[in-house]
Parts: sequence; C-alpha cells; structure tokens
Amino acid sequence: MNESTYSFNHCRLLLTAGSLLAGHIATAQDATAQATPERPNIIFILADDMGYGDLACYGNQYIQTPNIDRLAQTGTTFTQAYAGSGISSPSRCALMTGMNTGKSRIRDNQCYAGGLTGLKISPKGDTTIVRRANLLPEDVTLGTVMRAAGYRTCLVNKWHLDGYDPQAAPNHRGFDEFYGWTIATVHSNAPYYYPYYRFCGDSLINIHENANDAHVRHNTEISTDDAIAFIHRNKENPFFLFLAYDAPHEPYTIDDTSWYDEHGEWSMNTKRYAALVTHMDYNIGRLLGTLDNLNLRKNTLIIFASDNGAAVMAPLKELNCGAGLKGRKGQLYEGGIRVPLIVNQPDRVPVRQVHDLVYFPDFMPTLARLAGSSDAVPSNTDGVDVSPLFFGKNIDTSHRYLYWEFPGKQRALRYGPWKCVTVKREAPLELYHISDDPYEQHNLADSLPEKVKEFDLIMRRMHHPSPLYPTQF
Repeated sequence: MNESTYSFNHCRLLLTAGSLLAGHIATAQDATAQATPERPNIIFILADDMGYGDLACYGNQYIQTPNIDRLAQTGTTFTQAYAGSGISSPSRCALMTGMNTGKSRIRDNQCYAGGLTGLKISPKGDTTIVRRANLLPEDVTLGTVMRAAGYRTCLVNKWHLDGYDPQAAPNHRGFDEFYGWTIATVHSNAPYYYPYYRFCGDSLINIHENANDAHVRHNTEISTDDAIAFIHRNKENPFFLFLAYDAPHEPYTIDDTSWYDEHGEWSMNTKRYAALVTHMDYNIGRLLGTLDNLNLRKNTLIIFASDNGAAVMAPLKELNCGAGLKGRKGQLYEGGIRVPLIVNQPDRVPVRQVHDLVYFPDFMPTLARLAGSSDAVPSNTDGVDVSPLFFGKNIDTSHRYLYWEFPGKQRALRYGPWKCVTVKREAPLELYHISDDPYEQHNLADSLPEKVKEFDLIMRRMHHPSPLYPTQF
C-alpha cells in the first residue's frame, strides 16, 4: 500500500461531498429516512480493555466518570452482559457479525494457519511476525445491516478486523465512512494515543500537530472530533455511528493526569490508566453535548460497553478494575468477558437495572430490529433480539447457550445460572453456579460430573471447524 499522505482538510472535503451524495440517495430510497424516537439514530461507544469495575456506576470508588454515570443514572444498566471474547479481534468479530467464537471468522487475535502475515508491536516496542485473519467481503456486518435500513454508517478509530489486508477496512465491510487506524499500518503508528498517521477512508493522512512524536492531539480527542463531525453532517439523516475508543488499552499514554495528581500514593501507571478512562468520559460528554445542541438527543439511542475485561497491566488491585471478578483480559473467566453495558435514550429507555443474560452476538438482530432491517440478518446468527430489555419489557434470555472459545486453548459455556469453563489447554473443565458464586470461587465439577459431561458435549457441538484455527479440543 502506498503511504501517500493527504491534507486532513482535503480528505474531510472529499468525504463531506460523498456524505451529502449518499444522504440524497438514502432519502430517495427510503421515505422514512428521518430518525424518530421509535427508529432512532444509534451510537455504539466501545471502550477498549476497560474492566467491569472501572465505572463509578458499576461501583468504582476511584475513577471519575460523570458523563457515563449520567447515562446509567438516566438509562438501563446490565449486570450480566458479556463480550464476544476475552480479547479484541474475536470480541469485535462476534459483535460485528452476530456469530460466537465457535463459528465466527476471527476467533483469536492471531490465526494458526492461513491468513496474512505482518508485524506485531508489543507495548515495549518489540516486533514479531504473526498471522492474522480478516473479515471477508461475504461477511455480513452491523454496518451492512444498518446500511440496508437506509442508515448512514460510520466507524471511528479501532476496527481490528482487517488482519493485514488494507482492503478489509471498515469502509469495505459495510461502513460508508471510516476514520482511524488498521492493523495493516499499526507498525507505522505505534504510539497510537498521539498518532501521526490516521486513515480517512482509504487515504492515509497526517496529524501534523503530532509530528516528530509531539504530544498535542490525543487520539481520544481526535476520535471524538471525527464522531462529532459525522453527526453534524448527518443530522438530517438516520445514522449509525460506531465509536471505538482505544482507551484504556495499554500503553497507558496520556500527558494530562490532573484529575489524579493529588493521589501521591498512586504510581504513574495507575494515574495514567485512570486518566485515560476519565479523559474518554470527558469526550463522551462533548459528544452528548453535540446531540443536545442539535436537538438529536431524543432521537438517538446510545449504547456503551467495553470489548473485554481489564488487562493484566491494569491496576487491577489498586483501582478494583475487575470488581473482584476472577480472571482478566485474555481469559474466559468472568473478569475477562463480563463487561459493563449501558443503554440510554430519553423518554424511551427507562431507569432500571437488568440482570438478564445478553452478549455481543445479540446486537446484530437487536439493532436490525430497531432499524427495520431484520431481513438482512443472516439466519445462522447466534444472537437474539434483546431490544425489549432496552425499553422496559421483560424477556427470558436464560434458556439458551452462550459460548466462547480460544480454539484449542480455552472454552466456556453459560446456561442459565451455570457456567462451565477451562482456561488452559487440556485442563479439566470447571463448573460454577454463577448466580450464587459470581466470583467463581467454588468449583462444583467433582460433585456434579454428569452436568460437566453434558456441557462438554454441548460445547463440542458448538465448535465448528475452521481452516484458520485447525487445533481441536
């Protein structure tokens, strides 16, 4: 790929013209294109590696998140919401395609065969060559489904489903607009919190303020600016905005830690982690202010979640990032896959706490129902429409199997109050009654061997072979 650079304003100009043209086309195709409270704009905000316990509204006593807390205080919070996986790429694949990791295209950050090879950079700057899979043109995504409903679609910042194929970026997989970074160019963009390179569609542009490693424009701010500009351009059209922040993924890089400088007992790592969350919250406040100023708030459904649990590098003990749950990012224990989930829309979404089981594959059928494009959802999706839970109704989501796997390494099944899990290759399955034991402290496998055997058979049926992940359990 040629890394020719374009001026940021020139790229904006091109995409603005494209947006206007697409808006006219969408209006011509769909007479009900104007968003309404019943068929709202949808903004999905996804944090990166934020733990279940990082938000004050989920019990955190240290990190300031006033804007996200207000979404929770005036909306619906979920206590048993699950990500698609314990790490980024497979979790986002489950979210985008409605498929669990037993049959989704991408089941781990790296694939074990096939795919494309490229460079992976560690937080310390070390590089290794790895294989990665990517979504293919035939894969139906949330962008595809929402665009089929006449929505203008945009993904901002992190995609992580392109592998090393630049033609697998969001704007080639259902999204009209894309601003952010891809795996294919991350080697040019290692310090991504103050990036110099950034995509505007297929054009790789420069953030000139951050040239020569200058720390001027933080990526959370840049991403929010992109999101706000998209909203302004599409205020007359229904839109689906997927805003995927990097925060608080490591490396914990942010120069402004003023919210926490008074905590002299905290390490700089802890201060920066907390500051990344609070800075993201501040920018979410900017986004909400834009909706208010444009009188779009009542016509916009907002969803907030994290892609998986907190990482081992996070201050898990100091800030209680995992809320006491067992495990962390990269594991299929609760601390790796249970995530905060908040839904908010004034006068539509009630103030309540929901304990029903929901997980990332549910979002495809759910958002399709809200937009009016359920026919575009593949028949083999693993999710169900949970939109009634958003609007104060009750449905039973417990009598179905929620499944996760890292092929050949880890697997987990949630069914009603039960969870069967192993996080090590060839290790025996563990069994927990999550309703009574949410912290997975009491393994009941030895006392209930028949139930373990039953769940083992179910998990084996839910695993579908993949040439990218040939390892078997």
